[in-house]
Amino acid sequence: MSVLQLSGFGVDIGEQRLVSDVSLEIGEGEIVALAGASGSGKSLTAITPFGLSAGNGTGSARLGGEELVHLPEAEMAKLRAQKIGFVFQQPLTALTPHRSVRQHLQEAAMQAGGGAPTTRTMLAMLDAVGLADPQAKLAQYPHRLSGGERQRVLIACAIAHGPKLLVADEPTSALDASLRRDMMGLLTGLCRKQNMAMLLVSHDLASVERDADRLLLLKNGEVVEQGSAAQISQKPKSGYGKALMAATPRLTEEMLTLPDTGETLLEVRGLSVRFKKPGWRAGYLDAVKDASLTLAKGETLAIVGGSGSGKSTLGRAIAGLGPVNAGEITWQGDLLPPRKKRTAQHRRLIQPVFQDPVASLNPRWRVADSIAEPAEQILGTRPPEARIAELLAEVDLPAEFAERRAAQLSGGQAQRVAIARALSANPEMLLIDAAPSALDPLVADGVSRLFRKIQQERGLSMVFITHDLALARRCAHRIAVMDAGEIVEMATREELFSTPKTEATKKLIRASS
Repeated sequence: MSVLQLSGFGVDIGEQRLVSDVSLEIGEGEIVALAGASGSGKSLTAITPFGLSAGNGTGSARLGGEELVHLPEAEMAKLRAQKIGFVFQQPLTALTPHRSVRQHLQEAAMQAGGGAPTTRTMLAMLDAVGLADPQAKLAQYPHRLSGGERQRVLIACAIAHGPKLLVADEPTSALDASLRRDMMGLLTGLCRKQNMAMLLVSHDLASVERDADRLLLLKNGEVVEQGSAAQISQKPKSGYGKALMAATPRLTEEMLTLPDTGETLLEVRGLSVRFKKPGWRAGYLDAVKDASLTLAKGETLAIVGGSGSGKSTLGRAIAGLGPVNAGEITWQGDLLPPRKKRTAQHRRLIQPVFQDPVASLNPRWRVADSIAEPAEQILGTRPPEARIAELLAEVDLPAEFAERRAAQLSGGQAQRVAIARALSANPEMLLIDAAPSALDPLVADGVSRLFRKIQQERGLSMVFITHDLALARRCAHRIAVMDAGEIVEMATREELFSTPKTEATKKLIRASS
């Protein structure tokens, strides 16, 4: 039986048509995926039929035979509450920060008109989505949960009222490989078990290949290829599909040749970081334990691990952006002081590039101001306009971007601006914290190529923090694997994948395969 049917469906915003002539059908227990690069129209196609975008739907969209296009908002709201569940990319922003897990589940279960669920029912909801210690989690708030735990709570809320259709918009793109596999396994299992249809939006083609029944590839708001998800993911027919697959890192691809490395620049010995746990007499959390590593000139060292493994905390400590409780960091044999005592020259050596580039840019500043800031703060002089233009050219952006603001940039453009900002202080090392992880394959591949180009031209060293093992294999000379705050294994990329020594490494490889 058909649950959702789109026929000649389009999306208009103002006078502009952003999605054209999309047709698909999803039956009970089926999973249909929409994939494509950023701006392809996949999210608009998924949420506009249900009144959740600024666009106006055209053509036909039917849910269980009921026409959705031009449906009054009051009736649409009732239909959403009774028959549809939504899982979004960022659970921390999708969940209400001042409401507990219990309150979220109560609201979700009651939206279809039923009474308040019992504690036993809510515990069963959390148990169904694989959340450990559900009794304790009921009283927690979103900020007290890990990324994977928040996503499980969001899924529990999405299915609490027994929807006929689940709309999942990039539900796993910000998660590490193990969590990504677990979340998609959970979503597909729930759909099959409860005979629930799912419309999945994703740029993770490997996940789509495993989990979806059918796939539609969108480009500029139009379907360029559709059919079996496995067939399109393995052997796409369109040039666009082939480009998406080529841009997606895989553990089976041939290793790229990397530039030669020089003398040791950075050495970390016995570094430890601990944080006080929230709550009265709660003790301490050892986020990083006795970590040691080296980095040579022109080398890329990838630090990989699951969520909460300590990789970002270690990176921030190295760059002087976070605390250090024990150990030492040296640069060319000279001790780097604690973060509050680092001079401008110390800060120039290591410049960060963060995961969310738009959030890291001041929304009120022009691009030129953002790029100039590190040079002004560290070198004591503002770069002239010609220098700003040179830095923009170095990251493959035209000079006129200097007058734009963060809200006028795409994700890939914002990431390039963030890289230009880091380069303005003439650093010798970049700390790259999961920079391409939330970008689509084509944009992420472009950013990764840019990093390699800059490294070759400038001879920069890089510490690349990522949960994408295939990306680490593509771009890093050596890989350090972290688990529970410790570096459990470090080896060249050839050695790590041919003879992994620890169970943590083997688990990451299995999850990425």
